[in-house]
Amino acid sequence: MAHLLREPCNTSKMKNMKKFMTIGALLISGHLFSQGALGEVIGTILEKNSGETAYGAVAYIDDHGTKYQARANEDGRFRITAVPPGTYILQIRHKGDTMKHKFIVEVPIDGFYQMGKVDFISSTQEIGVVTIVYQTNALKLIDGNLPVRTLTSEEIERSPLKNDLKGLISSMTTDISLTSDGELVFRGARKGDMLYLVDGVKTASIQNVPSSSIGSMMVYTGGLPAKYGDTLGGVVVMETKSYFDLYRKWEAKEIRAGNR
Repeated sequence: MAHLLREPCNTSKMKNMKKFMTIGALLISGHLFSQGALGEVIGTILEKNSGETAYGAVAYIDDHGTKYQARANEDGRFRITAVPPGTYILQIRHKGDTMKHKFIVEVPIDGFYQMGKVDFISSTQEIGVVTIVYQTNALKLIDGNLPVRTLTSEEIERSPLKNDLKGLISSMTTDISLTSDGELVFRGARKGDMLYLVDGVKTASIQNVPSSSIGSMMVYTGGLPAKYGDTLGGVVVMETKSYFDLYRKWEAKEIRAGNR
C-alpha cells in the first residue's frame, strides 16, 4: 500500500521536472534567437607619431554600464562584435591614455560599421575629407557584399508613408507588392509566405507597430541568411527604439555640435 501511495508522487515530480526542462529550453532558444539581429564595429588603430600599428589598443563602447570592446591585434585591427543596432559613442584607450576625441558609430542590423584607419592621439583627431552621396532607396551593403534594403529612423520620419507601415515596406523595393486586400507579397510568393521579426521575435502581423517607435528596418527579398531560412517569401526585420537609443542620438548630436 505504501508503495502504491508513493508512485503518484514520483510521477508528479517527473512531470514537473519535464515542464521545467521544457520551459528552460524555450527560454534559452528564445534568448539566442533574439540576439540574431546584431552588428559589429571594425577598424584599424595606428600610432599618430610613428605610423606604426597600435598593438594592444582597446576600442570600446560604454552603453550606460554595458561595455562592448575589442583589443587591436598586431596589425592594429579590431572587431567589436554582438552590438545591438543603433547609434553609439566609441572611445579608444592605449598605453594607459584615453583618446579625448569620441567617435560616433552607427551600427546596422546584421552588418558592420567600418571606421577605417584611426590615428591615435591624446588631444585631437585628424581625419581626411570624406564625401558621402545619398540616394533615395539605394542599395546598402551589409557585410561588404550583400545588398539589402534598409531604412533608419531618420529616413522613416521623413517618409510620406510613415503612417502606413505596409506601404512604407512596399516602397523600399519593387520586389514587394501590396495586394488589394492590404497583404504584402514578396517576389511572387504566396500571400502570408513571409516572416516579420520585431526585436528578434517572430510575429505574424505588424499592424500594431507605430512607425515612430522603429529605430531601423531591413528587408530581405532573396538570399536569406540561414537564421531566417524558414520562409520562401521574404523577411522584414525591425528594431524598435528604447530610451537609451534616444539618449545616444541626443549625445551624438551634442558631440557633433561641439557641446561635449
